[in-house]
Amino acid sequence: MSAPGFVHDALVYRDDADFVEATVPFLLDGIRAGGAAFAVVPGRRVTLLREALGSEGEKVPLLDMTEVGANPARIIPALRDLVDTAGGRPVHGVGEPVWAGRSAQETAEALLHEALLNLAFADTPGFRLRCPYDVAVGTGVLDSAHRSHPIMDGRPSGHYDVDYPRARFAGELPAPAEVSDITHFSLDDLPDVRDLVTARASAFGLSRDRALDLALAVNEIVTNSVCHGDERGTLRVWTDQSTVTCEITDGGHITDLLVGRHMPLPSIRGGRGVWLANHLCDLIQIRSSAVGTIVRLHMRRQSPA
Repeated sequence: MSAPGFVHDALVYRDDADFVEATVPFLLDGIRAGGAAFAVVPGRRVTLLREALGSEGEKVPLLDMTEVGANPARIIPALRDLVDTAGGRPVHGVGEPVWAGRSAQETAEALLHEALLNLAFADTPGFRLRCPYDVAVGTGVLDSAHRSHPIMDGRPSGHYDVDYPRARFAGELPAPAEVSDITHFSLDDLPDVRDLVTARASAFGLSRDRALDLALAVNEIVTNSVCHGDERGTLRVWTDQSTVTCEITDGGHITDLLVGRHMPLPSIRGGRGVWLANHLCDLIQIRSSAVGTIVRLHMRRQSPA
């Protein structure tokens, strides 16, 4: 008998007891059936699971989502590694990418991530992923969960939408309050773009290494714009109290909704720029449709602890 396909469900919890009840039996069922289990949840939830699982928890990798998924675009590769480690056995996973305290930008990307999971693991048999949602995250987040999870609170979601990933990926990003720099670029302008980003990031207070990381990430995205976006684009830079943001826009159209979320293969040309940017920056936001592409790269003044 073949293993069932990817099963993606969500449960809303109200307190610690609810959280444990929604996750621990699910994880233990995976282990006791001869499969594997893991959980990637925000810090304090790791401690709750470790205590509730007891000695059987030694078989369950427990990872802190505030580290693994600080940039939500890094979560799918991390889950892929955990599933692959199971060596073909059925897997029960718990993932909580949204929590109170996430910034608005991070939450938006975490919700996009949840929708993209259905594409990323569509061909992964035997993988069941349960996503707990704290009721405190609010109705807007929970409404999105209904659209991205086929199963909600143990029942088929009446609002699940197979087109939701593409709709979110093609959506708009909120306009910044104020922009400090706007520059149009082509291939010959790449050195000037790098210099501008490095100067603005350093003046903002980023360390030299982080300023150079941001400049490298911007260089990768600008290069993509030159190669795939009508050979030109626009860079805008702005800051708020804690973050410097660089936005690249062009006339290209990204059709791979999972761009930057799967490790590029050496044998395949392209795909490395966004992957690298996701691992250099604190947050990457991509929106793309037939009218063009926006990529925002965010770097905080200090890395999160």
